[in-house]
Amino acid sequence: MTIGRRATAEFIGTFWLVFGGCGSAVISAAFPNVGIGLLGVSLAFGLTLLTMAYAIGHISGCHINPAVTLGLVVGGRFPAKEIVHYVVAQVLGAIAAAAVLYVIASGKAGFSLAGGFAANGYAEHSPGGYSMLSALVAEVVLTFMFLMVILGSTDARAPKGFAPIPIGLSLTLIHLIGIPVTNLSVNPARSTGPAIFVGGWALSQLWLFWVAPLVGAAVAGVVYPALAGKQEA
Repeated sequence: MTIGRRATAEFIGTFWLVFGGCGSAVISAAFPNVGIGLLGVSLAFGLTLLTMAYAIGHISGCHINPAVTLGLVVGGRFPAKEIVHYVVAQVLGAIAAAAVLYVIASGKAGFSLAGGFAANGYAEHSPGGYSMLSALVAEVVLTFMFLMVILGSTDARAPKGFAPIPIGLSLTLIHLIGIPVTNLSVNPARSTGPAIFVGGWALSQLWLFWVAPLVGAAVAGVVYPALAGKQEA
């Protein structure tokens, strides 16, 4: 499969993740009387990843997240020379999704980006008022655990064909934990899309949602192979 096709798949997959996950938060979370709430948004993120894993996993591996790509590079599962192609495609897919979401959401009277537009934040911009340190620790730890699930379920020794299920469920779980803290990122591309439209505080805090997920993923890329040993040829 050419790098162009794989990068395009990553663009589409990341678009779906951000549009589906952030879209559920912006449009559906507090919809009058039948809002889906925190549980619904968490499920939406998990379902977008689960569906894309089956749709494009055989094309690109369905990273749809720069932190996942880095973790796989560190863990020896993905060539470092292709990381830029994947990350660029992922970020562009996230921005495109945020743009489409903005067009849709802004069609409702009273819409305002002041509501956050599902951007990630800490301190006064944390949904629960959590500090920068809390946000940093949460994003590192949750990304680490997310990558451990990914690396374990896609190990050649793991049961075949089931990996998208635990991966999607793990993304749901970490959203249930992390939404009150930061709106949950664990994905620098997902954070970048909405932040570009919100601007201001969202862009000034975006650094944390690149640094923390990349650190957590890189650590998992070291820990998992050390724990599990080499895959069988």
